[in-house]
Amino acid sequence: MTGMTDEATYDRTRLAQWRAGEARADGISRRGMLRLAAGGSLALTALGTFPAGTASAATPIVKPLPPEIFEVYGTNAETRWEALSGQGYLTPVERFFVRNHTATPSIDTGAWRLKLFGTGLRGAPTADRPVEFTYHDLRRLPAETITSAIECAGNGRSYFTSQQGQTVSGTAWKLGAIGVARWRGVRLSTVLAKAGLTRHAVDVLPEGLDADYVTGGVNLGKVRRPLPIAKALQDVLLAYEMNGRPLPPDHGHPVRLVVPSWIGISSIKWLGRIEVSETPLVSPWNTQYYRLLGPDYPAEGTVVTRQVVKSAFELPWNAEFAAGGRHVLRGRSWSGNGRIRRVEVDAGDGWRQAKFVGAAADRGWQRWEIPWRAGVPGARTLRARATDITGVTQPEVTPLNTQGYLFDAVVRHPVRVV
Repeated sequence: MTGMTDEATYDRTRLAQWRAGEARADGISRRGMLRLAAGGSLALTALGTFPAGTASAATPIVKPLPPEIFEVYGTNAETRWEALSGQGYLTPVERFFVRNHTATPSIDTGAWRLKLFGTGLRGAPTADRPVEFTYHDLRRLPAETITSAIECAGNGRSYFTSQQGQTVSGTAWKLGAIGVARWRGVRLSTVLAKAGLTRHAVDVLPEGLDADYVTGGVNLGKVRRPLPIAKALQDVLLAYEMNGRPLPPDHGHPVRLVVPSWIGISSIKWLGRIEVSETPLVSPWNTQYYRLLGPDYPAEGTVVTRQVVKSAFELPWNAEFAAGGRHVLRGRSWSGNGRIRRVEVDAGDGWRQAKFVGAAADRGWQRWEIPWRAGVPGARTLRARATDITGVTQPEVTPLNTQGYLFDAVVRHPVRVV
């Protein structure tokens, strides 16, 4: 279907089909979803915590989380922007943010299987008798490498409150819930073809192997979110390497999805099963969660689609600069729409255009720098705003949505001249 590689078009189509009873809601009834919404479970899910019984005995996050690199929020860990200074274009694995719904599972590569089933495959294999691929099966298929950002839909959420004075629910990310990595793996389209994809398939439903997610007393099962077959065949990667090394546990070992240009929840970690269906599919993760809700949105909300334009300084909050000194301010800007065209910085003396540093990937970010003379002692506010290749520029204010998604306003970064 035309436009189905675009998440907004896909969402409108599937939501209408779901409301008309034409799409299958995997694992929960429409009545159940509406009951959860009425009970306010959206706020609990966005918070990023896990109620009793949802997490296994596994460690929520496996890798070390030194406080000079990460700010930790329960099962999640945000990269401090000053920790990216001098790190080059790619985010080192040791500094890459972590977004977990429950806890990082321990999965044995030798025992792992990717299971595909459903009516969209030849012979309609079932969940009990799926088409299976081992890790080594995938490694033997033609490999592809892409450089792509993965960013949480709530990145920047805290600024709704700290800058705009608005109450939102969810993990109070600043701007560090993003990372850019070089991913290597096999195209999902290759695996679907091997499994026997039919021309009647319309959706795929990837599912993770982490613990079931429980909220509001309802077990929603494994984290999963459908993709239209058009997107699945376009550019989605089954990744088994990150920055030239096997995927580490917190980032999806042994295999994860990388879904370029769509929000982070689409890039399912610890991939275990993929349903391929002739029937349109929906799940709680696209009908219940990851939707823009609030007074200016329809009752069912609108989908959180590709990420917006953002900019960040590679500086700590309240960084200190020597009075009268010459300094170089550095940062990065990015957009879900593609490359960055221009970055401007205001240090209290008006907007000036920054100089780009190095090349940029279409699905990554752009590094930049600008000279600055600090002047006399006192408090200062630094601001950076980017314009992407489509002409979209960061605004001064982001419209409120109660879950705090897609904050794109210019962030006011305080520093001190001493």
